[in-house]
Amino acid sequence: MNARFAAELAALVGGDAPRGRPGVPRQHTLLADRPDGTVVRTGGVVVKAHAPGTDQAALAVRVRLAAAPALTGILLPPLPAFARDGEPALTTVLRGRAVSAWPHGTPVDPAAPEAAPWEDAARLLARLHTLPAAALPERLPPMRGPAKVARALSRMAAVGPHPDSAVVLAAVARLPAWARGEVPAPPSATVCHGDLHLGQLVRHPGPDGPWLLIDVDDLGLGHPGWDLARPAAWYAAGLLDPDVWTRFLGAYQDAGGPAAGPRGADPWPELDVPARALTVQTAALAIAKSVAERRGLDEVERMMADSCSRIATLPPDLESVLPS
Repeated sequence: MNARFAAELAALVGGDAPRGRPGVPRQHTLLADRPDGTVVRTGGVVVKAHAPGTDQAALAVRVRLAAAPALTGILLPPLPAFARDGEPALTTVLRGRAVSAWPHGTPVDPAAPEAAPWEDAARLLARLHTLPAAALPERLPPMRGPAKVARALSRMAAVGPHPDSAVVLAAVARLPAWARGEVPAPPSATVCHGDLHLGQLVRHPGPDGPWLLIDVDDLGLGHPGWDLARPAAWYAAGLLDPDVWTRFLGAYQDAGGPAAGPRGADPWPELDVPARALTVQTAALAIAKSVAERRGLDEVERMMADSCSRIATLPPDLESVLPS
């Protein structure tokens, strides 16, 4: 991405975003520039250019629903920062890419892992998962989580041979077709975030405000276990402390979340397939990234590839991915 595109994104919004002298682009900070989106901050507004090829009609539904009263206190609401036919609009298009705007929130501090809001994330997920889909003013599209597995595998294949590609593909073979993104997932009326990790939470308003979920790109109806799959996969790989996993899972179960049974129940019959799928996705992306950067897998990436090796030895039905 070039600096001009970031400046054009910032120029799309008004409000409290500061301008310099006349003719000088609006002041802004580049927050992220990845294949899944480019994000800039200008004043109290965050502007996101969504990934090229995004289904703009489906995204517009997701953004509108993030503003729905039923999701107040769960999702960060978007800002009507654009103009369409003289009226405020929640989305626009820049250089063929869908664009949305959001209030700036305070993210999780990566330098303070002991303060990470795992329980808050779990309770937000439980509220989302128990929200009746009929309470929303529009029907949500399917949750995009499984489709991201297929895209990760495509990215891995595109970079060519790699010593760990075979174990990732062997792990993929242990997944049902829906979890590989090859066929539609079983019908569900559960509202899911679709890409839960700690980077998807911010405090708003202000640094002491409540935690809210952000990023609606994958929001949709689907298997609620997908939203627990990343921490489950990290725990299974040895990347997430067992105490943190227990606190996260317990908070979700106590809040009535439907994806893991009541407190004390074995969650793995529900979480096994999504956790395997997220492990495959993470390992495939790690391989693609390491090849592009001409380096070996780092320690965390190696642990995810090793998890694929374990998955590859399991039968293709519901067996736990937990280390013995």
